[in-house]
Amino acid sequence: MCNINWTQEDLKYIWHPCSQMKDYEDLKPIVIDHGKGAYLYDINGKEYIDIISSWWCNLLGHANPKINAAIKNQLDRLEHVIFANLSHKPAIELCRELIKIVPKGLCKFNFSDNGSASVECALKMAFQYHYQTGHPEKQRFMCLSEGYHGETIGALSVGSMDLYAKIYKPMLMKTVHTQAPDCYRCPFNKNRDNCNCECFKYAEEDFAKYGKELAAVIVEPLIQGSAGMRIYPPLYLEKLRNLCDEYNVLLIADEIATGFGRTGKMFAFDYTNVSPDIMTVSKGLTGGYMSMAITITTQKIYDAFYADYNEGKAFMHSHTYSGNPLGCSAALAVQKILREENILEKANKMAVYLHDNLQNTLGDYKYVGEIRHLGLINAIELVKNKDTKEAFDSKKRLGYEIYKKALEKGLLLRPLGDVLYFNPPLNIEKQTLDKAVNLCAQAIKEVLN
Repeated sequence: MCNINWTQEDLKYIWHPCSQMKDYEDLKPIVIDHGKGAYLYDINGKEYIDIISSWWCNLLGHANPKINAAIKNQLDRLEHVIFANLSHKPAIELCRELIKIVPKGLCKFNFSDNGSASVECALKMAFQYHYQTGHPEKQRFMCLSEGYHGETIGALSVGSMDLYAKIYKPMLMKTVHTQAPDCYRCPFNKNRDNCNCECFKYAEEDFAKYGKELAAVIVEPLIQGSAGMRIYPPLYLEKLRNLCDEYNVLLIADEIATGFGRTGKMFAFDYTNVSPDIMTVSKGLTGGYMSMAITITTQKIYDAFYADYNEGKAFMHSHTYSGNPLGCSAALAVQKILREENILEKANKMAVYLHDNLQNTLGDYKYVGEIRHLGLINAIELVKNKDTKEAFDSKKRLGYEIYKKALEKGLLLRPLGDVLYFNPPLNIEKQTLDKAVNLCAQAIKEVLN
């Protein structure tokens, strides 16, 4: 076993996600041996700061001892059980905890095993709800341009990024794509901190055209992640809630990436005075430990499916690993840590420190157009011209070049085009942030200077 070349064996067998495997000829896969806190360690002992929380899911650090203990304890009792007509205490206890923190009105929990699956569940739920409440004409979905909701067929259909969806368009549902807020390059020359969401007129126009046939609108609340961490005001969501009510359209909040403190509040919708009809959660739900997701909805929607079996109104939707006890136990441990260790309060103080540090280090750099932030999430948008906001030629793949340079230095970034972002564990330490900011700045300047 000692003589195995693990990198070579990886390339022999594994097709990695979201990758052009030809790139791996030059940048070989890094085989990780273990993790601790915000750090990962490869098989050669080199350390990397996981500043992106391993695709945004690692909420409280790698190998968190309290989450580890919860999973180990559950493992000795029950690893999995069919969730149709059977249940278990961890799932029930988790719902009892989540009901305390989810937006008002959400009270019914449908378990699945990953974020895309929870979005599929939400779409089907919305479609069937209208069918069973006398509105079979409501069959279409609206989403925001540059939106991303996963990579299964339904989720791709309500996404708007050609990078993921273009080749599959013949397979996808025909959905309505309305122009999303773009606060960095606002067409109305406004600022996200003081505008009246003039861009909402695009949604109003599309509702006027398609509102009668819309089943639901799905949004990433406040942060469009894969679009480059584009951040928009809470007012937009409040206006959207009112418009949905006017047209009898359900509002689906995809909080898979924004939930459980990522934005500085437990959920992004907590920045508003309104609630969605359906909310999807995953990623940080289990602290990034187990693949689990939940689609959460209201009593009103649940009641539309409640009838004698022969009426055919049941929601015939399932996943083998729905309500997995190990995942529920991890999620319960996450909730306990968030509550008992005042994680959000500490993270919000660290968020101010991180943004100030990034601003002081890179804010005046000639190729940094904007450093936008919400909670601990910070996005550094690199531009060719700071004054005109002209982007670099995407074919140069400058974000990717910086990513490679940062890896050499021991920092794991994962750029979104030419947008570099920090989305660290909520309990990351100050000295680790200092080191990450320094390494990021070095990598940027070595590539762009």
